[in-house]
Amino acid sequence: MPIRKRGALALLLGTALVATVTTGCGTTSENAEGKAEPKPCGGAGGKYTIGVSQANVAEPYRERMDADIRQAATAVPQFTVNFADAQQDNSKQVEQVENFITQQVDLLVISPNEASPLTSVVKKAYERGIPVLVLDRKVNGDAYTSFIGADNFDIGRRAGEFVAQTLLPGGGRVAELKGLAGSSPAKERSDGFRFGIGGKAIEVVASADGDWLRDRGRQQADALLKGTPGVQVVYAHNDPMGEGAYLAAQDAGLSGIQIVGIDGLPIEAGGIKAVEAGRLAATFVYPTGGKEAVDSARKILVDCQQVPKVQGLAIERVTKDNAAEVYARLNAGG
Repeated sequence: MPIRKRGALALLLGTALVATVTTGCGTTSENAEGKAEPKPCGGAGGKYTIGVSQANVAEPYRERMDADIRQAATAVPQFTVNFADAQQDNSKQVEQVENFITQQVDLLVISPNEASPLTSVVKKAYERGIPVLVLDRKVNGDAYTSFIGADNFDIGRRAGEFVAQTLLPGGGRVAELKGLAGSSPAKERSDGFRFGIGGKAIEVVASADGDWLRDRGRQQADALLKGTPGVQVVYAHNDPMGEGAYLAAQDAGLSGIQIVGIDGLPIEAGGIKAVEAGRLAATFVYPTGGKEAVDSARKILVDCQQVPKVQGLAIERVTKDNAAEVYARLNAGG
């Protein structure tokens, strides 16, 4: 968050001049020059409004992210959290962030639909003095306070290594269901996967964008499986698209196709249960970062602390061998 000088030079011991600097948190008004004035952090009875700009809530992962933010915020009585759903529409998300800026929220949490279209408005909020936490998906540049998320390239790499070492040790043919084109996880999960299978006799023979959605993933998988014979593994960038691929394979009467997903939500309809049931061969737990976002907001607004520019979240592979244990642990808060 930009740090602004708020004091004049003060005379100490009759001779020494020392600059007085105070760090503000959030914006509340504009001064006579039209520049945003930061709201002082901390203090008794301070109340803060957080705007959450979500790429969409059609994905179970994003529903869970918002739920994690809500739950964590209940422990911070100073916080009021307002949510906006962009419905996978870049223009709508830009407009919603503009509204949060106009409302002078004290902090912005954003999970961008796509990186490039949201970069400018995120930068605008940041330069207005609003702390910005970028969650899960990235923007271009570094005009934000902190990025919170797991390493998507590493997840893709680990998925590729699992396919190469466990599912297709002798080589084989893979179809890939990608996330929304233009979103940073889609590119990173694809690049990481190719790194993970590098040097192995494994070929990605077909790919298509499933836009992170189960029904779209099912449609795309149906076309890929019917149009590309001999596919042995489907690598899906998230579990809902993986579930869609499973249904497409069932519809086509294809048995033996193994599916790898990502997200690993610890809910009945999530990827961990799909692994337990045998619909997915594996998934990778990709934390939502909702709790961590609220913790960072509290540090910035209430405790007057700085937070790291990048906050990495741990990932974990889930197979049938550990699915029940991981599900129980995550639901117990471990």
